[in-house]
Amino acid sequence: MNAKNLVVGALLTALALVIPISLGGYLRIYIPPFSATLASHVPVMLAFLINPLVAVMVGLGSTAGFLIMMGPVVAARAFIHVVFGYIGAKLVQQGTPLETALMITAPVHALGESLVVLPFGFTLYNAIVLVGAGTLLHHLVDGAITVVLARTVLARALFRVRN
Repeated sequence: MNAKNLVVGALLTALALVIPISLGGYLRIYIPPFSATLASHVPVMLAFLINPLVAVMVGLGSTAGFLIMMGPVVAARAFIHVVFGYIGAKLVQQGTPLETALMITAPVHALGESLVVLPFGFTLYNAIVLVGAGTLLHHLVDGAITVVLARTVLARALFRVRN
């Protein structure tokens, strides 16, 4: 990994920590037992554009941020950011457009978060309908934010963005 990728990855990891820790109170949507923090997926989604290792690093940062602020259940859900981040970054690395990679990883993300809450006592309904559907919608909203950011002039300088 070159120095530029490491620095951008570190900045995205810092954002993945700051969003739940400092901005969670402002950006959080809570519909018990589901919670979502708007823009919390954006750092890992932007990491798709760097490489899989950076995406994993950012996903781990997100997991740590949610563990600090929300506890083990939400941190377990956030750990799925590592999985969909790796998959999305591999897809982009292989030439898949960012938008397509975001759409492919949406069901992986939603299903992963649905399954990971089951050991914590969530009912199947709450896991699939509330967490899964909520995560899918949240992924799509954060994906739209990511695409807008990735298409800016600044992002073009930092990431390998194709039209």
